[in-house]
Amino acid sequence: MTTTLLLIRHGETAWNAVRRLQGHLDIGLNDAGERQAAALARALRDAPLEAIVSSDLQRAMQTAGAVARLHDIPLHTDAALRERGYGVFEGLLYSEIEARYPEDFAAWQGRHIDAVMPHGERFAESFRAFYARSIAAIGGWASRYEGRTIAIVAHGGVLECAYRAATGMTLESPRDFQVKNASINRFTFDSGKLELTQWGDVEHLALALDDIV
Repeated sequence: MTTTLLLIRHGETAWNAVRRLQGHLDIGLNDAGERQAAALARALRDAPLEAIVSSDLQRAMQTAGAVARLHDIPLHTDAALRERGYGVFEGLLYSEIEARYPEDFAAWQGRHIDAVMPHGERFAESFRAFYARSIAAIGGWASRYEGRTIAIVAHGGVLECAYRAATGMTLESPRDFQVKNASINRFTFDSGKLELTQWGDVEHLALALDDIV
């Protein structure tokens, strides 16, 4: 039986706006992100959702919570849906990472998928390990709700992993697609395989902007 998955990136945070790396740091939505979450909830008002699942980081939970309240169904959380762990990179601007850790930054940007940045106070993981974690989590929830429709609210990296799994794109390939805040990305899951049906739906966000002009 085919499961329908709506994979959603959380709304905007202040750190997204200035390209400060979040990783596992627990940053909430900014005002724009809250408006995006409200618009997302309205867009999914009539979606036949059986469950809403979120990363346990507040930027995802706030986004998912807006949807859950309109559907009046419980919100599940799963730490396995967190963004990639970036170790000492977390909390730094991209420009600061490049200046302080040039070799590690080059390996990251060069898509060395087994490279691990310094841990520091926080956990760091390779892209290969992060991919395995993300796809296992998505598949686990899809199997739990086999044949039904669920929404999963997570992070840009998690959605990137789903895109790669569904399209057969290698982990080493440069990312040539956008993962927009509060975007709806539609997949199916059947017999352990993800299929992509629609990517990057943000029409609801344009409507939200019209509402506040």
